[in-house]
Amino acid sequence: MIDTHAHLDAFDGEVDAVLARARVAGVTRVISVGTNLESCRATLSLCEREEGVYAALGLHPHEAGTARDADMVELRPLLAHEKVVAVGETGLDHYRDYAPHDAQLRVFRAHAELARELGKALVVHTRAAEDETVAVLVELPAEIPVVLHCFSSTELLEPALEHRWYVSFAGNVTYPKAGDLREAAARIPADRLLAETDSPYLAPQSVRGRRNEPAHVVHTLAVLAEVRGEHPEALARVIEANAAAAFGLP
Repeated sequence: MIDTHAHLDAFDGEVDAVLARARVAGVTRVISVGTNLESCRATLSLCEREEGVYAALGLHPHEAGTARDADMVELRPLLAHEKVVAVGETGLDHYRDYAPHDAQLRVFRAHAELARELGKALVVHTRAAEDETVAVLVELPAEIPVVLHCFSSTELLEPALEHRWYVSFAGNVTYPKAGDLREAAARIPADRLLAETDSPYLAPQSVRGRRNEPAHVVHTLAVLAEVRGEHPEALARVIEANAAAAFGLP
């Protein structure tokens, strides 16, 4: 099993123990996500010393208000590292509104251009900005994989289906009031479905109230399998294959 989106740099000195628990749970690969330059560098350091850990690097939309052009210049060579498999997470967050909308859009477009130039997947964070997000993504060439991380907006379901974007579900799909997300998960084509933890955030319902970590992706997998009428082990293999295709993993 793979956790396609975790923030391992947020675990400080506990990464070894966190990854050990993940492996016991059958989670052998993790894509760790950088959200600013410091986080990106820390994430690369983790990737270099940990087998099975890969990186997605970018400037989170919350960082857009203070992001400089020089930050994007510094990000580009980091993306060339052999264990970097995606650009992002990037996107638009008009729900938290921690950065001006025009700054978020400028940084998002810059990431999309990097993904196009480098031929890497684009990992997208979007909240309360569906139309604006779609407007950027449809400009990308079809061969650039788009991953809608922590899918939480059913308004994006039809565009995702139409454009064959990858849709990744996190622990929130397991919450009692998230029936709409489970209905969406049942409709995602088998070859476009992904699962993640977004750890240390969004622990699945069965471990809610505890810090989330990559081992817990199996709880999200179980719910996805249930709503799709599939066996968890079989679905895990499908998601592994999807991740390999989306991120160019060996």
